[in-house]
Amino acid sequence: MVVNSIVYRNGERGEVIDAEKIGEVMDEPDTFIWLGLYQPDPPFMKKMQEQFGLHELAIEDALTAHQRPKIEQYGDSLFIVLKTAHLTEDDRLEFGETHFFVNEKFLITVRHGASDTYAPLRQRAEERSEMLSKGVGFPLYCLFDFIVDNYSNITAALGERINELERAMFRTEFDRQAVQKVYTLRRQLLSLRNAAMPVDEICNQLIRLHENIIPKPLRAYIRDVQDHAHHVVTDADDMREILTNAMHVNLALVTVQQNEVVKKLAGWGAILVIPTVIFSMYGMNFESMPEIHSPYGYPISIGGTLLICAALYWRLKRAGWV
Repeated sequence: MVVNSIVYRNGERGEVIDAEKIGEVMDEPDTFIWLGLYQPDPPFMKKMQEQFGLHELAIEDALTAHQRPKIEQYGDSLFIVLKTAHLTEDDRLEFGETHFFVNEKFLITVRHGASDTYAPLRQRAEERSEMLSKGVGFPLYCLFDFIVDNYSNITAALGERINELERAMFRTEFDRQAVQKVYTLRRQLLSLRNAAMPVDEICNQLIRLHENIIPKPLRAYIRDVQDHAHHVVTDADDMREILTNAMHVNLALVTVQQNEVVKKLAGWGAILVIPTVIFSMYGMNFESMPEIHSPYGYPISIGGTLLICAALYWRLKRAGWV
């Protein structure tokens, strides 16, 4: 459950500390603890609640792991929820959650479900001791930036798939599988949009209301995350619109092609009506039928039928019906 539990003093990495002994270093000046957890169980979270003085409602939400993205303040600490996203090798979009407990003295991350490890991110943050010296706001920014940048990577990957689908949709044949892929992609983009949209408000509140956690030098970094999240929302909306238009164009092309087929069938049907009427009339066996006793009656009726059919074919051909 405990991925990492490390003390940072004046921006420098300190010792790895047992999660149950964290309270011993909480009162040290210019010190904060970065604790990383993965799907902890209720008894362990109960101990963390006692160690850090966390609110019971926040603990309950962190254990439930089916939360919407949000930011809540409980006493002197914040509880933040962000959705994490992961694109599998078979192009399925899976979502998880990361919950943050934030105070001037600690940063606790609780990961649930689909999420990449934060170990490389921690290493990169530790290389910038001048920023880590500003407190928990910098690692919090790094985590936000990592999650939102992953949204951007996913939109880029989905964008490539959309370009391929667009080419497949501009055909006159109806492709049920392509339409199903379009529908699935639109759902994935909507889920990604809903995950990224609340980041804007969360960043706003951090900048405006929580200067003790996000000091002025870090505000530009949080605004950068906010801007990236806005781009993800915009890109997701644009791509959903592109997919909708591509599907409409495909259906229009299929309809036009079907109309062309119907026109040709109608044209040939009109041509075939002529011999059908003439030969039906001669099949009535009346003695007074035209040319019935003439030796030239049969070739005249056949020739007349062919002539009328040819004239009608020429007229329909010019009209584009055959």
